[in-house]
Amino acid sequence: MKVLSIIIVNWNAGHLLKDCLESICRNILKTDCEIFVVDNASTDDSLEVVRKEFPQVKLLENKSNLGFAKANNQAIGKSSGRYILLLNPDTIVQ
Repeated sequence: MKVLSIIIVNWNAGHLLKDCLESICRNILKTDCEIFVVDNASTDDSLEVVRKEFPQVKLLENKSNLGFAKANNQAIGKSSGRYILLLNPDTIVQ
């Protein structure tokens, strides 16, 4: 069991998502955590960025925009963290 599961719901926020994931890797990844990105059918380069630059991220790809709550619940159901942190893709972790 992980200590922390970080869940980010994304929809066409590629550059913001990249900055968010970079800040997590720089500042939080030292803890026992897992990161989920749930993509709600983005049409930008979000999926490609996550696949290429963040292979440690667990990527859940939806075929349509299921909404914020349902997307979070998808990842929560797959998470193993004792604690869950829901982040928006425009968050920068200090």
